[in-house]
Amino acid sequence: MTGIGVEAGAQAARSRALAVLRVRGRALGVAVLPAGAEVILLAGAVTGHLVGPGWDAARWAVGVLAVLVLLATAGIALVVSRARPATSPTVPVPEESAPDLYRMVRDLAERLEVPAPSAIALTPDCDSWLEDRAHAAHGPPPRPGPGAGDIPGEGRRSPRRAPVPPVLVIGSPFLWWMRVGELRAVLAPVVAGTGPSAHPDIAAARRFVHGLDATAAVAATPGRGPLARAACAVLGRVARLLLGACREHAAQLERGVAAAAAERAQTVDYGVRIVAQEQVGLAYAGWDRLLTRVALPAWRMGRWPSRLDAGVVAALTELSRRDRLAEGFASRLGERPACDLLEEPGTMDEAASLLAARLFHGGPAECGPDWAPVDWQSYPEEVVDRTWRADAARLHRVLDSLGTRPARPAPTLSRVLDHLTEPPAPQGHAADAAAGAAPAPVAPGSALVPYDHAPDGPDEGPGEDPDEDPGTERSAVLAAGLSAEVAREETAVPRGATAAGQGPPSTLWDGGALPLVPLQPPRTARELLADHVTAMVCCAAVDTAGAVPALDWLDGPSLLLHGERAADLTPRVLSLIERGDPGPLRDWLAAAGIRPEKPIRLV
Repeated sequence: MTGIGVEAGAQAARSRALAVLRVRGRALGVAVLPAGAEVILLAGAVTGHLVGPGWDAARWAVGVLAVLVLLATAGIALVVSRARPATSPTVPVPEESAPDLYRMVRDLAERLEVPAPSAIALTPDCDSWLEDRAHAAHGPPPRPGPGAGDIPGEGRRSPRRAPVPPVLVIGSPFLWWMRVGELRAVLAPVVAGTGPSAHPDIAAARRFVHGLDATAAVAATPGRGPLARAACAVLGRVARLLLGACREHAAQLERGVAAAAAERAQTVDYGVRIVAQEQVGLAYAGWDRLLTRVALPAWRMGRWPSRLDAGVVAALTELSRRDRLAEGFASRLGERPACDLLEEPGTMDEAASLLAARLFHGGPAECGPDWAPVDWQSYPEEVVDRTWRADAARLHRVLDSLGTRPARPAPTLSRVLDHLTEPPAPQGHAADAAAGAAPAPVAPGSALVPYDHAPDGPDEGPGEDPDEDPGTERSAVLAAGLSAEVAREETAVPRGATAAGQGPPSTLWDGGALPLVPLQPPRTARELLADHVTAMVCCAAVDTAGAVPALDWLDGPSLLLHGERAADLTPRVLSLIERGDPGPLRDWLAAAGIRPEKPIRLV
């Protein structure tokens, strides 16, 4: 049954590839129609059948049209053939740095009877795929491996050389969390895709579609003169028209290749693959939480955790202890991890961690004084404590701008509590703060203590509801001021730069638009205010009650008070900012021994 499924999927893929190539053939046929008409007119003149002034004018008109169309066709074909499709940013893995990994992949390809991938690369994401990078390769293609160009039932009828095998891209969290057998099972369907992909018709169809896609992107690039813009408009129009004609065939082609690869991989480690798929979902959940709760606060402070993949192991191990659904997963840790297939796992982890910062935040490609790596031992001091104090300093700057009682001799938590519980600020200050917050949204920020409350609707401006509680109005005024302050800071830093103002160089794959994958939507004004008040409370706890900043692998920055995590702080802060009721927070401060009237240290 498996052989029948592989043959059916491969045949479906090849038929769709031929459909794509027929679109290319029809386009070329349309392009040579004027030239064919001109040949007929010239032949008529030679034989004496199509003569006269009218036919002479037609010959000239059709001849000029044919020349223009052929020139345009040649130009478009040249651009399509030479356009470089975008490739995913990855960390290359040379064979000398991972001989065991390459050996495992080649053994897997040999067992599946497909060509081995030409190279291996890592991506800072929970996914794996094959990527065609033949356009970047130089020299003649290598000899076809086992199964190259084979379509079941057809044999080796094509005399053309096999294309360069694609690159195998592996999600770096898989290497650190999965065991060797699990990784092999997960990669089996991916590696099996090199079989149908090596067929010349499928490879030619993919090159044509990728070339059209790259051509459309080139045509859409701004910053050209009027003549170049006109040429690019024609180029883009033709490319989009051809893409529309082959879109359905290309989609069915990829489905056929995937179906054939999945069927072929059924013979390899079937039982292990069921367990490995569970690990894929678990790794994805842990990786997403590590990025949003742990890495993002560090990136915004100009620091990037240099061992993110090792961190995901710690996060998932912690999850296996907390979540009863993950019971038994910790016992896997006694088996050999897949990262042992690398010669220097730490170096690869650091490279993948820096690339993750580029993709998800937009930091520079190189280290610098304001963009430095941070290890997990230094994370609480260099990230958590600095984040709290930076937010606390911003909160007091906004209070100063609102005309509240100045902080003398030093900032205190009492000043914040008094402002949120005393009579509201004058309407002039409220209007100024609200107006200043309007132009720009608040960028994603670090989570000081997990903030899971999301308002049902957009924040209302101060004074919009005549029955609004005074505490809510005071919070809205302060939240608007914070939004304006954060928006000004974000505007002052170029897009894709760190908080310290370093902008990354523009590259081919990012086009200067970083981050490519934003981690979080902008925070609302109320969320921003809750984070800043929480930061102020944490600073007061550290300076007056002996608390310490800490790192929770699943929830990110946290506060350790008397050796225990202060997990019950958030609802008390929300009671203050949403209802103007400081009672629960003051009771919590008194029980913890935190003195809000004591000065705190800011950055």
